[in-house]
Amino acid sequence: MILQGKQVALPSAPVVHKQFEGHVAATPDAVAVFWAGQRVTYAELDGKANRFAHFLARRGHGRGAKVGICLDYSIDMLVAILGTLKAGAAYVPLDPAYPAARLELLLGQIPGLALIVASRATAGLVGPAAAEVIDIERLPDQPAGLPSAAGPDVPVTGDDVCYAVFTSGSTGTPKLTAVRHEGWFNLMNWLTLEYGLHRGSHHLVVSAFGFDLSQRALMTPLFCGATQYLMASRSFDAMMAYRMLNEHEVRVVHCASSTLYLLVDWETARGGDALTRLDYLLFGGEPLKAERIADWARREGNTCTLLHQYGVAECTDVATSYDLAGHRPGDEDIAPVGRPAYNTGIHLLDEQLRGVGAGEEGEICISGAGVGAGYLNGAGPESEKFTTVLVDGAPRRLYRTGDRGYVTETGDLVVLGRIDAQVKVRGMRIDPTDIERALGRLAGVREAAVVVTYADSGEAELTAFTVPEGDGPAGDDLRTRLSETLPRNMVPARFLSIPRIPLSPHGKVDRAALADVCRSQFTGSGTAA
Repeated sequence: MILQGKQVALPSAPVVHKQFEGHVAATPDAVAVFWAGQRVTYAELDGKANRFAHFLARRGHGRGAKVGICLDYSIDMLVAILGTLKAGAAYVPLDPAYPAARLELLLGQIPGLALIVASRATAGLVGPAAAEVIDIERLPDQPAGLPSAAGPDVPVTGDDVCYAVFTSGSTGTPKLTAVRHEGWFNLMNWLTLEYGLHRGSHHLVVSAFGFDLSQRALMTPLFCGATQYLMASRSFDAMMAYRMLNEHEVRVVHCASSTLYLLVDWETARGGDALTRLDYLLFGGEPLKAERIADWARREGNTCTLLHQYGVAECTDVATSYDLAGHRPGDEDIAPVGRPAYNTGIHLLDEQLRGVGAGEEGEICISGAGVGAGYLNGAGPESEKFTTVLVDGAPRRLYRTGDRGYVTETGDLVVLGRIDAQVKVRGMRIDPTDIERALGRLAGVREAAVVVTYADSGEAELTAFTVPEGDGPAGDDLRTRLSETLPRNMVPARFLSIPRIPLSPHGKVDRAALADVCRSQFTGSGTAA
């Protein structure tokens, strides 16, 4: 089964920063960035980025180089990103929200790191790095004396890597996956054309810098000529985010599903309408709990379009999109993630990489412009996920996501879960995500997460964490009600009521933190799956 996105011609050199430079020429005085009360125009941002690009070029860090960026959200962050791209190099986000030990681990996984861009506030976090650390606030080569009218004359192509982000590998070692200019350009060109983004489509970034989603959230407004609003906060702050939505003409927000729930809760509790007035909320990255936003989405006067999206970091973040207005409760248990982006193919394949039929489950594989350059720090089993198959007799490069799904009768993709997330409980294979969905449909349960631990005997055990509505149902009541809809092996052994589901810096459910709770509270449990 293959879903093929619309084929759209790209420029001969689909290079992201050239699109930004086009807006610099057309609207130099338009506001490009707003941060901490400061406004920087397109012309001013371009001049700063050009000087930084010349700084890199003079250091010999041009085409093909990798530049680490460890900065809080700020104007300087966008200067460093654009300057790196203009120099022909690729940037690697090093999120200052990470613990120092995590950053040290990541730094050891970047082959050939040229230098790290930091600030006085973040330099100490990357101090152990072998690469040179420079303070962008006090560059040693006096950037004020470097050219600002244009960047270095570097022949960047669509095949060149523009950034690389870390994604968790099945081996437990973070993988550094590289994205090409063509893929990133294609993604933002699709968003701009398909959804009519324009110079008034101002954005607010709410996700952490290290997240793959944040890279398109950062650059899309500059791609379409709009203003990028940045919060002056290292970690997500729902109160600050909502205040900025209220105070500014923000039209578009990209976020993980769990972050969306927090924003919706904030608006609902205060009776506001900043979210409902947005043009678009683009969200995904984890299974959607549609019941968490259903009441808000049905509010009278809500004109915000909810785009439920699917993709992976290895393929430029987004591969498919679905307007949630088309989903009706009862049609399917799981909201679809829709149809492919421009120049993107979705393949449903069996274990022998043969296509499955319509409606049949298979592994979701992605082909097309968005497929990345591969992993930069490994040649192990995970690199084999990038492969080539024959489609209609012609070879096509694709990425095996490890996700399972199927295509509906209407031609929309539905993601069922991870192949490797399935575990055997009492001899039968299950996916904890299916249990979470069943819990979320029960009255009195606001949100749920299920983790797997292993007893000393090696037997898998399920623990359900639930956020109740009001007093909420007790564990025994939940167990009884789940038993009416799920087989016995899918009913968790334990139920824990908690005030909120913890989130990782990326805005997703922090399952590692929940597993730690299991290990600390229950004896006889080992490591979590």
